Amino acid sequence: MNNELLQRREDWLRSYRPQLRIRELGRVVSVGDGIAWVSGLPTAAMDDILDFADGSRAQVFDLTGELVGAILLRETRDLTAGTAVRLYEKKLGIPVGDDLLGRVIDPLGDPLDGGAAPECSDWGRLEMPSPAIRQRDFVHRPLYTGSKVLDTMIPIGRGQRQLLIGDEGLGRSSLALDTVINQRDQQVYCVYVLIGQKRSAVVTTIELLRDYGALDFSTVVVAEASTLPGLQHLAPFAGCSIAEYWMRRGLHTLVVYDDLSTHAKTYRELSLLLRRPPGREAYPGDIFSVHARLLERATCLNAEQGGGSMTALPVVETKQGEIAAYIPTNLISITDGQIYLDRELFSSGFRPAIDIGKSVSRIGGRAQHPAIKREAGRMKLDYLQFLELEMFTRFGARLEAGMEKAIRRGRVLREILKQERLAPLSIKFQLAWMIAFNDGLLDGVEPQQVRELMAGLRGRVEASGLQLDDPREQWVALAQDWLPSAAGAQK
Repeated sequence: MNNELLQRREDWLRSYRPQLRIRELGRVVSVGDGIAWVSGLPTAAMDDILDFADGSRAQVFDLTGELVGAILLRETRDLTAGTAVRLYEKKLGIPVGDDLLGRVIDPLGDPLDGGAAPECSDWGRLEMPSPAIRQRDFVHRPLYTGSKVLDTMIPIGRGQRQLLIGDEGLGRSSLALDTVINQRDQQVYCVYVLIGQKRSAVVTTIELLRDYGALDFSTVVVAEASTLPGLQHLAPFAGCSIAEYWMRRGLHTLVVYDDLSTHAKTYRELSLLLRRPPGREAYPGDIFSVHARLLERATCLNAEQGGGSMTALPVVETKQGEIAAYIPTNLISITDGQIYLDRELFSSGFRPAIDIGKSVSRIGGRAQHPAIKREAGRMKLDYLQFLELEMFTRFGARLEAGMEKAIRRGRVLREILKQERLAPLSIKFQLAWMIAFNDGLLDGVEPQQVRELMAGLRGRVEASGLQLDDPREQWVALAQDWLPSAAGAQK
């Protein structure tokens, strides 16, 4: 080893030629609120990295005629006006690779879990162009969330961008956590990005992932509320780069951005501090472009590119259910569908509080398994019709026998769709209850009996060994055997 080192040094000395080296040297003009203004760097370009003499680091975020505006990514107490600044040779990136599985890191790749720095040999740029159209494939494989409502009526495919939208406290993050936990045996790597959240919420999320065994196949990127705004801005791009590395190697990934409302507010804060002109709701005009660049990188690659996929679940907050606000409408137009959570449903005890009428998946149905797609069929439409019919019962209207039967079935279906948080269910169980419901085996069941019956059916399905591709008759026999009282009542 020593001989090799000496040989390399000798080769370097032989080829060395003294020459002038010219480097730009700038000076900090002012610093504060996570922003630094620098003079004397005429060749600085957008997104370049600046190294400060005190050890701080920043990214070029704005250019004026005389000054360079930069967002701080690392700040020491010694950073003051007059500090020397130089351009860093590399673009901003993050270590990527399998060594990140099970780790908690910040947007620069530094560990936050008390462990050693990840030993990753590969490097991923935070800002990368999205895959070209010719590199993409149609979404053709399902991503099972473990949620009865989503896997049946609002399905998600691998490579899809599905928005989780609703007021604070309605269970958006719980749905995202359920989806991550449900990937345990699905060969899907997960990246969970926490943006601007309190430390208590960050710790709770990490502990839940660890307790349910999901941290083994996940990476958590954290930029909590107390960190620099620049790091909060870069957090989703860091998570995207980590997932993109695995996608490019033919693997399937899921990345959760929790949440992009906070990210948009951080971007607005940085932009206003850098004196950019405000637009609608004081957001800069390019906020749409920022989120589009991020979410367009989620896709399903074709076989020539390895066949990997990146599914994105961005989370966005509404105020008082106002879905037409600036940031929510932006993200709705960028994504392939939305899952809308409603406060009235939450207050009435329907959990998860998904408004099936306002929720939509524009491409996930193409990726559904044929058996699931066959049974789900008209279920969403029938459920919405039941909700309309139920409105008449509030006014004491008399209904014919057919409508009364539809209302009874709808109430049973509503009880079936209720689900506890952090309890994702297998897709085989989803198929079993849909067959039992569609074949009328639950028509004689009272709504209050549904939970006990579903628990028994779930255990029977797990022990049966049946697969989705098995004949429907075998699934019907399973349901009839386990629900004799319901079948007898139906007869």
